[in-house]
Amino acid sequence: MVLVLVIGDLHIPHRSNSLPSKFKKLLVPGKIQHILCTGNLCTKESFDYLKTLASDVHIVRGDFDENSSWPEQKVVTVGQFRIGLCHGHQIVPWGDVESLGLVQRQLDVDILIYGHTHKFEAFDREGKFYINPGSATGAYSALQR
Repeated sequence: MVLVLVIGDLHIPHRSNSLPSKFKKLLVPGKIQHILCTGNLCTKESFDYLKTLASDVHIVRGDFDENSSWPEQKVVTVGQFRIGLCHGHQIVPWGDVESLGLVQRQLDVDILIYGHTHKFEAFDREGKFYINPGSATGAYSALQR
């Protein structure tokens, strides 16, 4: 069995001190094969932590990331699936289904993983799957009311 961790919008240390301890206990090094991150890790330390969990870590740049060398979008293959990653601040309006569909078609992917809204979402549309992991730390979002 292949285990993939989809994570993003940590905002450590700006909006949260760390991952919740109950969640962190589940993250055992060597059990996860792939990590797909929608960005806003914010610091090198958060990236280094993810690298201790799995050797295959893919990250796209969020609007608060210090590392400007991470790409805005990325396509990776896990098993038989082509998976697109983007932070989501480029999707206008944020989280809009039609705009997400456009990115999915441009990247030609089976699954599109996006973030930015800090709200978990998973749905299928026209035979494609869309996942927003929300914020792993519960970080505040200006979109929340």
